[in-house]
Amino acid sequence: MKVLLWAERQKLKRSKIVWIATFATIMVTIIVFAQGQFSYGGVSYIDSAEWFLTAVQSLGTFFVLPAIIALLGGYMICREEEEDTLKSLAIIPINEMRLTIAKMIIALIFSIAIYLVLFIIALSAEALLHFESLALATVYKFFNMYLLTGIGVFLAVSPIIALVALVKKGYWLALIFAEIYSFLGLFIGSIGKLGAAYPIIAVFNISGYYEATTIEITISVITLLLCGIIAGGILTTKSRKKN
Repeated sequence: MKVLLWAERQKLKRSKIVWIATFATIMVTIIVFAQGQFSYGGVSYIDSAEWFLTAVQSLGTFFVLPAIIALLGGYMICREEEEDTLKSLAIIPINEMRLTIAKMIIALIFSIAIYLVLFIIALSAEALLHFESLALATVYKFFNMYLLTGIGVFLAVSPIIALVALVKKGYWLALIFAEIYSFLGLFIGSIGKLGAAYPIIAVFNISGYYEATTIEITISVITLLLCGIIAGGILTTKSRKKN
């Protein structure tokens, strides 16, 4: 497994998708910073302590990052088939299920990493703007929020990654599906406790962005675990069909 993880990481380094993800992450912070210049009641949003840290996490999740993570995961799962390298791998031979697990682990690590990079950028900006308001407890709270969001978003989009791999229609579809999927969270979040069963809202509940009840958090955890189980089931079916 270590060799497979190393190989997938090396392949990812050569991919342009990493640069797309980096660009998207930086653009999220720039756009949110620009939005923060708007004022309400004579006070700019950016002038409020913790606003930037909160807005970057939420707007990035609703509009950009799930799609980028789904794109990367779909690319990693589909690349051997699209680039016709499966025949070469079969000669070695490589257990396809183990290879798929390695790809999903790398996608999970990537999801966590992109949110932690986003956290570092947002925290740096917040320190420049409101250093006096940054207590250690605040930094720890937001670190946990971004970390849990990275894990949760991967689980939320994992069925999309798996479905795209199963239907073999191109990994760019993962980006489109995930973009619609995450954007709908803006509207579903307003329907109350039932919204906790929607994966994107579940991410916000477990990360601490939303003030959720114990029941809502429980529903959210179950929802995200089910997403992971569904993705695993789809990928297992895909592997069995090939065999």
